[in-house]
Amino acid sequence: MLTEIGVTQVTVPLPFRLNHVNCFLAEGANGWTIIDAGLNTEVSRDIWRPIIEKHDVKDIIITHYHPDHFGYAGTLQQLTNAEVWMTEVDEKTGLDCWEQESIAKMKQHYDTFGFPDDLSAVLTSDENSFNAKVKPYPTVNHHLIEGMKIPFGNYEYEVIFTPGHSDGLISLFNKENSILFSTDHILPRISPNISYWFRGIRNPLEAFFQSLEKIKVLDADFVIPSHGKPFRGANQRIDELLAHHQERLEKVCEVLKQPRTIYEVNGHLFQNLNIHETRFAVGETLAHLEYLYFKNQCTKSMHNGTWYYEGV
Repeated sequence: MLTEIGVTQVTVPLPFRLNHVNCFLAEGANGWTIIDAGLNTEVSRDIWRPIIEKHDVKDIIITHYHPDHFGYAGTLQQLTNAEVWMTEVDEKTGLDCWEQESIAKMKQHYDTFGFPDDLSAVLTSDENSFNAKVKPYPTVNHHLIEGMKIPFGNYEYEVIFTPGHSDGLISLFNKENSILFSTDHILPRISPNISYWFRGIRNPLEAFFQSLEKIKVLDADFVIPSHGKPFRGANQRIDELLAHHQERLEKVCEVLKQPRTIYEVNGHLFQNLNIHETRFAVGETLAHLEYLYFKNQCTKSMHNGTWYYEGV
């Protein structure tokens, strides 16, 4: 199907349990266009080098600021002189969140989670390790705007804002052929990480639900994700994702029959994680707690510098 629509998938390995990211290459309006870039690593360089030697890349579209999509964009831009496209909100986040001041602020927030021992420092160190994997930063030449049409391969795609996984995440949809580049919004085998990091949208899980409903209206047939293989039927997967999070919210409500720290709730939702995965897990735990807080289904209060949540 990708060949039929004039798109080449460029799968870049990642050094995590989620071990790859799907980037894409196709002819655009002025030449060749790349969607997403991978981390700034030797692996990415080796994969992209022969591709950019054979194709006159004019545009690089970054679907969101997370390092496995954004990290190699700056180097790709330097090598190709391509123009970079990104949402304004995720440009600002991507250029800020990996800097020392931002990471230090995150450490202060981690200290309120009720972590044992030095886990705050360990998680902060893991976050800081991504600094080298996202630099040099790209120069964003154009901001992606909802409704904008992007020629990519044989068809034209509409930019759709789908916040949740990140505040500025986009998906791309071709109505005539019912093709959805779902990016990290809808994945076939895992639930996209929905985390709150004390910046941006205060209730990212609610934003994710709204974005799922927004895409559900399209009833997309052929779905091309950024992780995993293309699949058919977006709406069935959307229903599965909604059900998954409702189950998780119900479990959190059970846990909150007595006051709990963020770390304690996290332990009921996730087990057997490494440090990198723990950072995402606690962010997702907090997103679920904040969703319930905004729905008036729990309260929160700070005692001795630690947040406690309790059901109502």
